[in-house]
Amino acid sequence: MVITSDVEKLMWRLSPMRTRACLMFMAVGAATIALATPSAAHHSFAAEYDADRPVILTGSVTKMAWINPHSWIYIDVKKTDGTAENWAVEAGPPGTLIRAGFTRDSLAAGTVIKVNGYRAKDGALRANGRDITLPDGRLLFVGGSSPGAPRDSSGEKKK
Repeated sequence: MVITSDVEKLMWRLSPMRTRACLMFMAVGAATIALATPSAAHHSFAAEYDADRPVILTGSVTKMAWINPHSWIYIDVKKTDGTAENWAVEAGPPGTLIRAGFTRDSLAAGTVIKVNGYRAKDGALRANGRDITLPDGRLLFVGGSSPGAPRDSSGEKKK
């Protein structure tokens, strides 16, 4: 092949570099896809929580964990004997909570809230929260992490 102009000489020299760069990009992309954590491993509502066991908890917030993929609200619930149980309430992702009206200050430690949700199947002090009632009476939806959960927290089954 006869190369006549300087532009054609430059293009000829760059061609193998482009090929190598393209191959490297494809190799990195394939490795990223192969090593990515599968999202199919996400649990379902029915795997951990019992839709037939709605729970209403009233307690004092001890901690709010704003983490993905689920936020967690920890509350001390007083038992009839006066002792407290620390419940973990699973909520939606931080972005969902913010869109529902939460701020970082909404649930400060010591805030007394009422939680409507569904109890863990294994009997642990854990629930999937549907909504909470704040001291000022506002009702905030905290679900979103529970596809397959009942649509309301009344405990009544939909027919």
